[in-house]
Amino acid sequence: MAEWLLADMGATHTRLALATGDGLRPETAQRLANTDFAAPEALIAAYLGSAQVSAACAGVAGPVRGQAAQLTNLDWRIESASLARLTGAARVHLMNDLQAQAMALDDLDPGCLTPILPGTPDPDGARMVLGLGTGSNIAVAYRVGDRLFVPPAEAGHSGLPHLDEAANAVIAALGREVAHKPYEALLSGPGLARLHRLRTGETRDAPAIVAAAGDGGPARDTLALFARLLGAVAGNLALTHMATGGVYLIGGTARAVAPHLTGTDFASTFTARGPYAGIMQAMPVTLITDDMAALRGCWRTLRQRM
Repeated sequence: MAEWLLADMGATHTRLALATGDGLRPETAQRLANTDFAAPEALIAAYLGSAQVSAACAGVAGPVRGQAAQLTNLDWRIESASLARLTGAARVHLMNDLQAQAMALDDLDPGCLTPILPGTPDPDGARMVLGLGTGSNIAVAYRVGDRLFVPPAEAGHSGLPHLDEAANAVIAALGREVAHKPYEALLSGPGLARLHRLRTGETRDAPAIVAAAGDGGPARDTLALFARLLGAVAGNLALTHMATGGVYLIGGTARAVAPHLTGTDFASTFTARGPYAGIMQAMPVTLITDDMAALRGCWRTLRQRM
């Protein structure tokens, strides 16, 4: 059976696997560091070697326009035509990486879903995936018959909301560094480090902040503010898209901070929407721990298209 190439191209790592129409071949999955390669084509060539594939789908951490994708947080650009020449694929599809992750929702193992907030989802409602990693973005999955429709989005550079005094002070400080105050500048891995620096003046990376949070002090307070901001932003986006089917958090930063959301203001800022609080309280929030989710979404995309 002809093989397909699946790729999840983030700002830091690229995950790849081969698949057939029956599903992924898990034994072919690899996670490669982007810094080891000069360009995306070099990375893909190193993975494939001399092998050729019949189709390819790549989820890219950036906007896709005109059959080409530019990564937002890495100076890489990839084009469908060059990917076709490199792989021999007769069919190539590029999409945003969050689109790929949302396309995976029907194919995830229940064991990789960890509840964060309970709720009563609408089985036919839209579902929103919010990614937290090197950057941030969302995608919304809609059911259309027996298929999924996931339009592209670039939400990470939309502005942060007006909140309480402490949050607003940090957002104002951010504005002196990044004028449009995008939410991913605070709600991402690098964003967590920036949030801590703007609060305390101390430079620590995200893993160190998460590791120190259990000891209390400034790291715990930074994570508490991160949770408040995350609840507000996720709630705004979920209500905008009426994600009554549920909200899903995904990505390395999401996995790191999720255990620390309990006991914070995450839930209250997520649901605080006046007359729509009941709608928000019914939306479950769930963590996706499957590191291959975007590859499963690329597979689903090719299945629907072929």
